[in-house]
Amino acid sequence: MPTALRALATAAAAAALLVGVAVSPAPAQAPDRPVKAPEGFVALRAVDPTIIQEMRYTTAHTFLGERVDGYRQPVCILTRPAAQALHRAQQRLLRQGYSLKVYDCYRPQRAVDHFVRWAKDPDDQSMKGEFYPRVDKSRLFEDGYIAEKSGHSRGSTVDLTLVRLPALPTRPYRPGERLAPCFAPKSERFPDNSVDMGTGYDCFDTLSHTDDPRIQGVQRANRLFLKRTLAEVGFVNLPEEWWHFTHKPELFPDTYFDFPVDRRAVTGR
Repeated sequence: MPTALRALATAAAAAALLVGVAVSPAPAQAPDRPVKAPEGFVALRAVDPTIIQEMRYTTAHTFLGERVDGYRQPVCILTRPAAQALHRAQQRLLRQGYSLKVYDCYRPQRAVDHFVRWAKDPDDQSMKGEFYPRVDKSRLFEDGYIAEKSGHSRGSTVDLTLVRLPALPTRPYRPGERLAPCFAPKSERFPDNSVDMGTGYDCFDTLSHTDDPRIQGVQRANRLFLKRTLAEVGFVNLPEEWWHFTHKPELFPDTYFDFPVDRRAVTGR
């Protein structure tokens, strides 16, 4: 091959190689790579380390019977105004011999998607005996227990209860253990160091409605005490769930986030 043609061929090959490099797709982001939360989110413990945290969705003690997608660490993440409001409520409660205990805070959209996939699988009913004994799983969407979006994903909603101090330890759930209905008497349902609210957390039953008339006596008083205490610092209760409260006005009223529940999301390390 003449020298000029050989040089031209070499240049063409080099150009083709460069083009190939330029159009090669970028490697996909590693699924476990930490994703930083937007400005405005904080770890609750950084605002108030006295609030008890029992982050249920990092465990198998859920209505799914397994850890929920997106919950990498048992850390409560909230918008700063919501966390600061909980701190104010906690200060009042401590003077009365109580503490708040959070079960769930910010919830990534991938966790909500996990709920939806589970709800569409009629064969997976391993936790029915505790969390939804009287509800047919086929009705979870229609009855409003599961939805494709959750206010938790906006960062200002929290699931919580009250604990009388000094707080007793709560034993861990043992997968496969005998299940008791979430609306059974407190002495019979899964042990929780909280005060008696009439049902356990995440109980898919109308008895979980905050003002259900069948809930009376001490149980009703406890619900109203929690509701009143949080209302005084700007939280609004969801009437269908005694444990569910949203701080108003929301910092992100129209945005559903999907960064994972991981302390690195708010600390950067």
